[in-house]
Amino acid sequence: MRTELRFAGFGGQGIISAGMIAGRAAALHDNKNAVMTQSYGPEARGGACHANVVISEDPVNYPKIICPNLLVVMSQEAFTRYSREITPGGTLIVDEDLVQDIEADEGIQLYIVPATRIAKELGNKIVANVVMLGAVAALSPAIRKKALLESVRESVPARFLELNERAFESGYEYGEGITA
Repeated sequence: MRTELRFAGFGGQGIISAGMIAGRAAALHDNKNAVMTQSYGPEARGGACHANVVISEDPVNYPKIICPNLLVVMSQEAFTRYSREITPGGTLIVDEDLVQDIEADEGIQLYIVPATRIAKELGNKIVANVVMLGAVAALSPAIRKKALLESVRESVPARFLELNERAFESGYEYGEGITA
């Protein structure tokens, strides 16, 4: 089965890193095939960006996303642009601190996560992307929690490891709480 994930926001939020971590988790720790593509605006920070990850048990013959099963949105612009492109029955996870007037089409599983706020409470808003990865682990079967956490551990600098682990677990706990 092919699963398509899109992480979308603006440069500087770690959107591309989140996609890389998810792809690594699927390929190296869940023994699936995964490919990631990315796009970002001309500005390194502040411009629109997204990372697309295709995960499959079978070889990935076409690396582009057709219609994501899972969409993680961390900016108003990304929500406006991508929220209507999700597969019917798909999952939409939105950072409520950065997106207003949140609504989803009928049949879409909508989850609202205060990722930026949780990250600030942990001491650094830069880990909001990892909070979202924790929420993804709780809210979507696309990648196992253990695989995602291991990929986070391999992907962050050692001096920020504890902060990122706490961010991931906080996002996971929040995600579990909203599905209970």
